[in-house]
Amino acid sequence: MKPQFTDADLEAYLDESLNSDRATEIEDALANDKDLLNRLAMINGRRDAGIHTLGEIWRRNQIGVPTPEVMGNFILGILPEGDSQYIQFRMDELKCCFTLAMFNDLKTQQSENSELSQTRRERIYKTSAGLLKRGNSDEE
Repeated sequence: MKPQFTDADLEAYLDESLNSDRATEIEDALANDKDLLNRLAMINGRRDAGIHTLGEIWRRNQIGVPTPEVMGNFILGILPEGDSQYIQFRMDELKCCFTLAMFNDLKTQQSENSELSQTRRERIYKTSAGLLKRGNSDEE
């Protein structure tokens, strides 16, 4: 049985906003299915003519994708529960590539900043350790 793809799947494929597994499924199917290729061509033609679906407008404008500030609060665990659940839904169920990319970027930045802070702390400690000992003996 050949896989079924909705028009929304095909529109997301054209926007390059599908997760890589689903996009690969569509590419494989397009190679062997002339009807699917015709549907994709019709959707693309409709879009070129300026006719857009509501879902397409949402995807193109990334409506619903959290801002970096909101995603940062999500990572810190300080978002209200409903907002937090929504972001988790976008990542787990929708597999929104924009949301996942922002989450991964911010987690990487957080990790790099943490490593940098630790290195800086160690360097300051090493350079000030001798000064602290001398400072204590001067007070006596």
